[in-house]
Amino acid sequence: MKETLVVSSRGQVTLPAALRKRTGIKEGSMVIIEYRGNELVLKPAAVLEIEMYSDRQIAGWDDADRLTTTEKSAALKKVKTKQ
Repeated sequence: MKETLVVSSRGQVTLPAALRKRTGIKEGSMVIIEYRGNELVLKPAAVLEIEMYSDRQIAGWDDADRLTTTEKSAALKKVKTKQ
């Protein structure tokens, strides 16, 4: 299924009803948008309560997301130059 959508002045698009129904996207649903090459990919998101994860799992994700010293320096440099 292919649709052409119009982007509003606020950057918003309206998903056609048939696409929302087909994907289960309803008012208030969360979606994920990814930029892949020259494409935008929009897909329904699953939001799960954090209580279903153990402290060990959460700590593991925190460790995996931690910036290296080089990444941290580069990020701080970008922030400082934009101020």
